[in-house]
Amino acid sequence: MSITALAVEAEDAPRTRILEAAERAFARHGFRGATMQIVAAEARMSAGNLYRYFSSKEALVSGLAERDQAALAEDFATLDVSEDPLAAMGVLLRKHLVEAPKSCSQLALEIWAESGRNPDVARICRTIEDDVQARLAALVEGPCRAAGIAPDFAVRVIFTVTAGLFKRHATDARFDGEAEVALALGVYHALFAGAVRPRAALGAEAAA
Repeated sequence: MSITALAVEAEDAPRTRILEAAERAFARHGFRGATMQIVAAEARMSAGNLYRYFSSKEALVSGLAERDQAALAEDFATLDVSEDPLAAMGVLLRKHLVEAPKSCSQLALEIWAESGRNPDVARICRTIEDDVQARLAALVEGPCRAAGIAPDFAVRVIFTVTAGLFKRHATDARFDGEAEVALALGVYHALFAGAVRPRAALGAEAAA
């Protein structure tokens, strides 16, 4: 490893440590309740040292968003070669709703809630959602074309179902990840079979 690479790695280590601490603090105390001092204590460093890397809670959210966006990009890069979009989505759902700890979904809910109050956080969330929606639309383009539905409609259905599962994963002690993934994949199978359509489209078909 080069001297430059070692220097970059050394600089990234405290940022990674802080982001992991912020994730734990936000999940435990909520976005509003977790002060920069709490995050610093969680990271086992002084508040002054924390501010060297992140100037505000919004900067921490931005850092978490960038980290998660990079991870999602890697996930979708792997899925792009899949010939079975449903199986590919099952892999992603299991990663986030079965394998990931409940705290990850709790953090997502905290950030989504804050995005309704804070324009800076809303902008960060919108950037991530736009990126994920574009990647999903590309992934399901073939099945949507076969089913005669628009990719943007399919993506909205997928987002709505998945957001509900994240909420239940975060808050429901009885949540059964495998059963809920199976439920979601059943909905998506019906979607790509053409059984789920906008109400206006169903009305037009009935009239015809």
